[in-house]
Amino acid sequence: MSKDKASSFTARLEATARDVAALLESMLSGTLLDGEIARPDELMGAMRHGVLNGGKRLRPFLVIETARLLGAPELAACRVAAALECIHCYSLIHDDLPAMDDDSLRRGQPTVHIAFDEATAILAGDALLTLAFDILSSPETVLPAEAKLKLVNQLARAAGVGGMVGGQSLDLNAERIAPDEAGIVRLQAMKTGALLRYACAAGALAAGVDEQVLARMTRFGEIIGLAFQLADDLLDVTSDAATLGKAAGKDAGRGKATWVSLHGVAAARHRLDQLVAEAALLLEPFGDEAETLRQAAGFIASREH
Repeated sequence: MSKDKASSFTARLEATARDVAALLESMLSGTLLDGEIARPDELMGAMRHGVLNGGKRLRPFLVIETARLLGAPELAACRVAAALECIHCYSLIHDDLPAMDDDSLRRGQPTVHIAFDEATAILAGDALLTLAFDILSSPETVLPAEAKLKLVNQLARAAGVGGMVGGQSLDLNAERIAPDEAGIVRLQAMKTGALLRYACAAGALAAGVDEQVLARMTRFGEIIGLAFQLADDLLDVTSDAATLGKAAGKDAGRGKATWVSLHGVAAARHRLDQLVAEAALLLEPFGDEAETLRQAAGFIASREH
């Protein structure tokens, strides 16, 4: 990617992140929704700490850019993106807990259980999980009922036992019994890849595309999910905590097997190049209109944090 293209892409990513953060901030205010009794201050503070702490908002960006490419309503797409980010942030809050990855730093700031306490962090994650489905099903998310039902159903599957949470379970087990290469790929496709896959599928669902286009964009999401995790594993080996904004070298410290530990850094970088090329091939039918998504695939593979 040229310097000018990279700069333009970064500006677009940052602008989307600001828009999504603003929407999330409004959703995490003290304003009661119909049917709510109260919003406890400490719980809301912990939720805001876990959500409004920066971050690239990559998953929302993929929802919005896929939706834009395929002609979905912009406001509805932004709300779908916010729902997905609630799921992602809940997973980070819980992943950082002492019983899980036991991290004290996230995006360069104290994790929620450090800034508040463990019980409040658990509840903040629980509340964000349920808020995601509130957002999708809300009348303010203006989409056909069938599209909303599919978005709810597919997010539940991407986030649940057969997706992200199941992948987290496999990841914990991997500290005791190292998986083979197929097991590593399956684990990563669930723990990290499922939400990235959903991001691209969600943009297509919001646009009401046919099954062929939906399958193409879902596969695109799968490919960049693989690329994201592979890049993450590389960063864990080659970067440091100051750059990452979180602890580095934790996989090796816990004896976790990764694609990088099996094949090495050079092979991993070559595999990343292959994944980016495959992602670009999937976008060929959309021509120049898909350039931002092509750049997103390259960005995911080459990111430094």
